[in-house]
This record gives sequence, C-alpha cells and structure tokens, in this order.
Amino acid sequence: MEKCESWVLDIDRIGYNEAFDLQKKLVDARSRDEIKDTFILLQHLPVFTANRESTFKNILAPQELLAEQGIEVCKTDRGGDVTYHGPGQITGYIILDLKRHGKDLHAYIRNVEQLLIDTLAEYGIASGRDPKHPGVWIGNEKIAAIGIAVKSGWITMHGFALNVHPNMNHYKMIIACGIVDKGVTCMNAVLGREVDINEVKQRLVKQYALIFSAETKAITMEDLPWS
Repeated sequence: MEKCESWVLDIDRIGYNEAFDLQKKLVDARSRDEIKDTFILLQHLPVFTANRESTFKNILAPQELLAEQGIEVCKTDRGGDVTYHGPGQITGYIILDLKRHGKDLHAYIRNVEQLLIDTLAEYGIASGRDPKHPGVWIGNEKIAAIGIAVKSGWITMHGFALNVHPNMNHYKMIIACGIVDKGVTCMNAVLGREVDINEVKQRLVKQYALIFSAETKAITMEDLPWS
C-alpha cells in the first residue's frame, strides 16, 4: 500500500468528555477530507467509561468512594464493557479512513492489537491475543484494552488503552471489561522497573506507521482547522 500522511497529536492529560468531543470533531472533519488520518496519544484524568446501563453495573465502588478518589464516570459510544482510564496509561485514539484499509472492521481491530503487541515486544514483553476477548494479553492478564467505533463514511474513532504504570488499585473498583475470571497488569509490573511514558509513545507511533503504511507528522491543537 502506498504510504499516506497521517497526523500525530500528542496531548498530555485531558478529561474524557473533552477528548470525546475532540474525536467527534475530528471524525466529521476527516469525513469531509479536511484533515489527514490522525493518531491521538494522551493520558486521561481518572475515569470509568461504559456504553449502556448493563455495563455501568460493572462499576463496583459506590459514588462516594469514586468522588473521594477523584474518579469520574462517563458514558461513551465505543464497543466493549466498562474500562478505566487514568494517568500512567496511554490512551490512543485513531481517526482513520477505513476505506483505505479494506473496509474490514475485524482486520482493523487485529491491526490495532498488532501495533500494541509489536510495541511491547520492543521492551522484551511477549504478549498476544485472547480468542474470546479483544485487547492484548500477557497470560491471563490484560495489559491493553481495545474499544472502537466506526462512523458513517468508514471513519474510525476510539482505540486502545495501554497500561504503562497507572494506579492499579483503581481496577479493583470495577469488573474490567466485564471479565470476571481474568486480571489486569501493566508494563512496570511485568518488567519490574519504571517505564518512560514518552518513550512508549514514540514506539507506538513507529509501530502505527508500519502497521497503517503512514508517513507521520506531529501536529498540535493549533494546527487543527477550527483553531
């Protein structure tokens, strides 16, 4: 496949709803061909997200404890069950025109999983897929969650959440991804050392470029057409 330009937007920390609104604006702009495919990398403020009433029931902690811990609860429209986002975790949102990639949703999910598997391999971490559950796994523990949506015009949004060194105690407040018989882990725990988030971001961008045949270009919020 011929390489095409893809933007990379690196944001430090941002609230979930603010990022959700940004994604929707980018999807609309991409559908009108006003922007390039855009790979967003960020850290969220602590938040649990789910997409329907049945999945919100997998938040186990009472509202008082969530407020005490500074954890927000937000509704989303991606696939999957309840998910945690927070500092120390890299969330990657991919605004991509899937018409260039075969209009194949299952292949796209496998590609997102692969860019994570290949990034982790650069750290000597052997990870893989679970045939029943999307995401990236190390044995019986999930290290990266995946939840996506595709809008009209075959434009993707949402993406993945890779645990580098988040507050793992926050996962005890939910049934992560609605899976009761498996655990979660992070890069720090697997490697037994501190991992630099900015370095992981750089490696994710490299693997994204390889997987999606992209020539990446770093941009800022000021480069977006409505800024």
